[in-house]
Order: sequence, then structure tokens, then C-alpha cells
Amino acid sequence: MQRADHIAPSVTPEALQRRLDSRTKPQGSLGELESLGIRIGLALDTDRPRFTQPTIMVFAADHGIAADAVSAFPSAVTGQMLSNYLSGGAAINVLARQHGLALKVVDAGVASDVPSHPGLTNRSIARGTRNFRVEPAMTAAQCSAALGAGRELASATLRAGSNALLLGEMGIGNTACAAILLHRRTGWPLADCVGRGTGLDDTALARKTALLAEAASRVSENLSPERTLAEFGGFEIAMLIGVLLEAAKHRCVVVVDGFAVSVAALLAIEMDAEVAQHCIFSHCSAEKAHRALLAHLDARPLLDLLLRLGEGSGAALAWPLVDATARLMSEMASFESAGVADRAT
Repeated sequence: MQRADHIAPSVTPEALQRRLDSRTKPQGSLGELESLGIRIGLALDTDRPRFTQPTIMVFAADHGIAADAVSAFPSAVTGQMLSNYLSGGAAINVLARQHGLALKVVDAGVASDVPSHPGLTNRSIARGTRNFRVEPAMTAAQCSAALGAGRELASATLRAGSNALLLGEMGIGNTACAAILLHRRTGWPLADCVGRGTGLDDTALARKTALLAEAASRVSENLSPERTLAEFGGFEIAMLIGVLLEAAKHRCVVVVDGFAVSVAALLAIEMDAEVAQHCIFSHCSAEKAHRALLAHLDARPLLDLLLRLGEGSGAALAWPLVDATARLMSEMASFESAGVADRAT
């Protein structure tokens, strides 16, 4: 059933396919881009899609579980990388400049002091979550506030003229957070959900898995997606979910980055199935469970480059394919308008 707060599409997959088939090319010759074009057309509700003000949104936050050394890097790196984004020196800055993408950097809950900066959006809920190995990561009120902040930021960006959001994250410990969220939402064995994150060796990976098993056993009952998020999530993941939930109410495309953002998409889709219609999954990362998660979501990633950087880098790298597909849908001549003979009938 179509919810009242969602915009019912007026275009159909069949109409979009007919438009593709009438362009000056053999039918099906654009391969996977044709499926992508249909997804874009449905999300934007038009057979002539054009992107306006595409915006990368990178959410940064710290995790209490990082105190247990589940990452190869200390939690101080979160704040240091946030400063790097603001000074323009990170990979996502390079890619944003290359492709002319606006970049919105959000402090969702970084533990260290971050000086005010015109390029920083401060929506900090707290200085990092609590350690979910021993207690809930956030209170119900904090979780609700983080979801609300994501919704508000998405709404403001979309109402300012954007119809494409590229989502990224940064936070030491967030692959541990994403892994336990995936485990609890799918029931998959924890060992199948936990990966090397920023580059753990075998010993550190085994330790990370054991710590997350201890955390998972702290709450034995089945939980709702919202309660799972509060128990084991992060502020940046909650804000990403809020963005995805808000996006489902607008004519827009959301380009999903790597493992952590894909886990956010999993929870958002559980909360509102309409979210799936707006998501384009940019790539399959090197993180262990990402490929299985994408298959679970029936998602076909555009790239497979063994990336594990995060910060929206995979989404930005995939953006030229997304933009090119929209342009082909909108700008390519038809057989009739170009005076080109269609295939013999």
C-alpha cells in the first residue's frame, strides 16, 4: 500500500523501457545501464531524468566499542579525519572536486574537540556512543534525535534543489557496529558478518569477533529495527537511516557507499520498504559480509574494486556512471527524431 507521505510515481518501468528501446541503439545494448536508467527514472518519476545539485553527505561519529581496540586505528583518528575533510585533503574531497559535487560534512557525534568551520554541519548528539559490549550504545531519546537529524538534513538539502544524495560515513569502530547490526537483523552467524575493517590481522580479527559475540549476547531477545539501532548502532548510522527514510518521501536518488552505509540501508528498508526504490548501490567493498548483504537486498552494485575506505568514496567514484545514464535517458535521440532506421520488422 502506498503511504500517504510518499509521492506515488506516475511513470512505469514499462514506459521507461519503451523510451530506452526507442533510442538510437540496439535494444538492450547499454546492458546494466538500462536497468540503472529505469531505477533512476522511477526514483525521479520521469522518463527524462536530470540531476540537480548532487550532494555528498558524510556523517562522522565515534563509537564506545572503539575503546576495546576493535579497529587498527585509535578513535582520535575520527576527529583528525574530520579536520582533513574540512581542509580539503581527503579522498572524498578530491573526488567531489573532480565531479563537481557539493560536499556536506556532518559531525554526528565525534568524541574529540572539533573547531567550528564553515564547512562543518554540527548535529552532534553526544561525544560518541557508549560501549555496546556492556550497555546500550544510545538511549532511545538519542536514537530518535539522530534519526530526526538525518531526516532534517536530507529534507533541507532536497528542498534547496538537490535530487541526488551520495552517502558516506567515517568513524573508528563503525565496521564493528555495522557487523553486529547485520548479525542481529539477519540472524547470520556473527563470524560471517565481521570483517577486517581498517586492516586487522588474523589475531585482531579473532579478538574483534569475540568482543562482538560478547556484545551480541548482552541482549538475547528479538528486537525491532529501532531498538537494535539504539542497542548497537552509531550516531552516524542513525543519521544515515534518517536520510534514507526522508529520501523515500521525495523524488530523488540516493547513492549508497560501502558496508556501513549498506547496513544503514538494510535497517531503513526494514523501517520503510519504499526506501529501496530510491537506492543505487555504488560498489561492493572488500569488507567480508558486504557481498552477501547486497545479495540479501537484491542490489547489483555498479563497481567492484575491493574498496574499503568509506567516506563516500565508492559513491563518488560511481557517480559518473549514474549521471551518464540519466543523460543517455534524457538526451539521446530517438530513431524517429534522428531519421535513423529502426531494426527490420
